[in-house]
Amino acid sequence: MTMNLQPAMSLAELYSLTNRTFASLTFTDEPEGLFQPLDYCIKNGGKRIRPVLTLLSAHVFGAPVEKAINPAIGLELFHNFTLIHDDIMDNAPIRRGQPTVFTKWNTNTAILSGDALFAIAGEYMTRVDDIHLRPVLETFYKTVIDVCKGQQYDMDFEKQPLVSIEDYLEMIRLKTAVLPAACLKVGGIVASASEKNLQLIYEYGEHIGIAFQIRDDLLDVYGDTAKFGKMSGGDILAGKKTWLYLTALSLADKKQRQQLTEAYNGIISNNDERIAIVKRIFDELNIEHLARKKAEAYYQAAMLKVNEIDAPADRKNLLIEIAGQLLSREV
Repeated sequence: MTMNLQPAMSLAELYSLTNRTFASLTFTDEPEGLFQPLDYCIKNGGKRIRPVLTLLSAHVFGAPVEKAINPAIGLELFHNFTLIHDDIMDNAPIRRGQPTVFTKWNTNTAILSGDALFAIAGEYMTRVDDIHLRPVLETFYKTVIDVCKGQQYDMDFEKQPLVSIEDYLEMIRLKTAVLPAACLKVGGIVASASEKNLQLIYEYGEHIGIAFQIRDDLLDVYGDTAKFGKMSGGDILAGKKTWLYLTALSLADKKQRQQLTEAYNGIISNNDERIAIVKRIFDELNIEHLARKKAEAYYQAAMLKVNEIDAPADRKNLLIEIAGQLLSREV
C-alpha cells in the first residue's frame, strides 16, 4: 500500500466534505409518493458520523477520500433506512425534531420508501473499483444481517423479564456498533489496507460504537434535554433495558429492585414519578459514574487498537480525536 504523502485532513474538512455531499444529494424521481419521503429523510439532517468514518478510514490508509465517497453515501443511506423502519416499530412520532416518515405520510409509504432506500444504498456500495467490489459488498451485507439480529434481540428483550448485561452488550454491538465498524472497514478496503489493519480498525469501530451507545443511555437519563434533543427519561418510560438499568438491578437491594421494576414496567402511572424514582435509585447506586467508567473502558480498548494500526501518526490522531468527540458528546 502506498501512503498519500499529503498532510492529513482535519475532521472539520471531512465533515465539510460529507455535508456538502449530502446537501447535493436529491431524490426527485417518479412516482413522487415513493421518492419524496426519501428526500425528506435525507434532508432532515443527522450527525453524518458514519460517512465521515468511511472517508476518515480511507484517508488513514493513504487513499484519496474521493474513492470512498460513494460507499460512504451507501452506508449512510442504509442507516437512514433502518431509522425509517425503526420509527415504525417503535411508533415514534418525532425524529431529529421533525415528524417521522410514517407520521408525515403513512406506514405503508414508509415501508415502501424504506425498501427503496435500502436498494439505493446497495447500489451506491457497488460504485467502487472492481478489485474492491466483492469485499465491500460482503462487509455491507454481513453488517445488514448483524444490524437486523441486533434489532430482533432488542425487541425480544422488551418481553423478557431478565436480560444479562453481557447479552445487552452483545445486542448493542450488533444493533449499533457493527455499522460504524463496517464504515471504517469499507474505507480501509477501498484504500487497499492490509487484512490486519482492516481487522484492527473494525475492532476500533466496535469499541467506540459500544461506548457511544452507553453514552447515549447515559444522556437519556442525565443529559440536558435542550442539548440532547430528546425527552429526559424516554428510555425509562419505554421500559428499555439499558446498561444503566441492568447494572442497577444487579447492584440493588430487594427494596430498590422492586421499585425499579415497578417504575420500568409502568405499575406506577405518573410518568414524572417513574423517572424520579429511577433517577433516585441510580444516584444511590452511583450508576452515572459506573456508566462513564464503562464507556471510558471501551474508549481505552479502542485506543489500544489504534496503537497497533500501521499508518502515519497524524492520521491515527484523527481516529483518537473523533473517538474523544463521540465519548464527550452532549447531543
